[in-house]
Amino acid sequence: MASLSLGLNFSRKKTMAKNAAIERKNLITVCRFSVKTLIDRSCFETIDDSCSEFTNFAAILEQVLSHRLKGQINWFGYESPRSFWDFIRVACSKVPHNCISSIENMENVSSSRAKGRAWIRVALMEKRLSEYISTSLRDIKTTRRYYEDGAIVLGEEANMLAGMLLGLNAIDFSFCLKGESLDGNCPAVIDYTPYLKFTQSSESISSDEEELRTLGSSGSEGSTPENIGPPFITDEHSWYNKCKRVEQKFRLALEQKGYLEELVRLREAQLAESVAQNKIVLQQMEETDLNHKLEKEQLEFIILELQDQLHSFQSLEQLSAEISLSSTSLDPLHPQKEGEGRHGNSKSDGKEDTPSLLGLCGSLTSMTSYKSLTSLKSSEYLASPNAEINSPGLTPF
Repeated sequence: MASLSLGLNFSRKKTMAKNAAIERKNLITVCRFSVKTLIDRSCFETIDDSCSEFTNFAAILEQVLSHRLKGQINWFGYESPRSFWDFIRVACSKVPHNCISSIENMENVSSSRAKGRAWIRVALMEKRLSEYISTSLRDIKTTRRYYEDGAIVLGEEANMLAGMLLGLNAIDFSFCLKGESLDGNCPAVIDYTPYLKFTQSSESISSDEEELRTLGSSGSEGSTPENIGPPFITDEHSWYNKCKRVEQKFRLALEQKGYLEELVRLREAQLAESVAQNKIVLQQMEETDLNHKLEKEQLEFIILELQDQLHSFQSLEQLSAEISLSSTSLDPLHPQKEGEGRHGNSKSDGKEDTPSLLGLCGSLTSMTSYKSLTSLKSSEYLASPNAEINSPGLTPF
């Protein structure tokens, strides 16, 4: 019994999964048909609320976005139904320049379902319905929070939905957001009859009229030669059907042309944006390289300047050392003091050198005094102290 119950549960789950897959496939297929019929109708008239193709498309899209939508649990633990607008309001808030806030502030739209229907119309008039759907589907975290497993927006059909809605950007819509179409009390009902019509293929051998004529002729054997008129009428109808088929092919080609033109326009816009971003990046790289080169040149100039300063400091230190040594060797005060000590003309031991003498000594030790002394010595205008003392013309005291 346990194995039987497990087998029944497994088969029930398998059946439910199969039914859910069929339901998703049917909704996506009907949505694709409704988009095609809407594009065909837009070639001949303006699409507004009175258009039956648009009314059916809005109902289908509402059913797709409400497929396996989770309910909202209230304070008492009961689950209340929820509209797809609750998901769109959160998921599409990240779209730049979105219409969410304007729809929230509409005075004549109060219920959540009516706001969702108003959003569909505004997005179509803005030619951004595919952009809104794509952005909301990329938010996986929010999508899983609002939808159950097996929903269309969580499956592979979601990408197909965003792709087929892209062709609606080529249509100019005109809606009134104050009519009865935004009534949130009436549920959306899908009319499947426009998509269940059988279309005779142009490659078919026999047409419907020929089959009916065959059935009628086989039922009556005593047909007279006077019954010649129906074949001509049938032939006219066949030509009319062929013209209708050609017209359908033309509309299909026109629809594909509009879709491809919109796709090319979108790709060209993306390409232009990428090229602009590439130019900006290249310009930034060139500016960065130029700044790096300038900084490198400045650093090299600073290094050379520091090296020159270092060499000048070293030469100044060497020169100061040489000056100090030469000043001590060429100071004329030392011999004069020795002579005054020998002849008794030296001052008393308690007295120190006067500031004037100290200044004189300091001036003699300077660079200018040293240069003047050397120049005088080289010109032989200044006699050495030893020569003055030993000269025969001068008598010491």
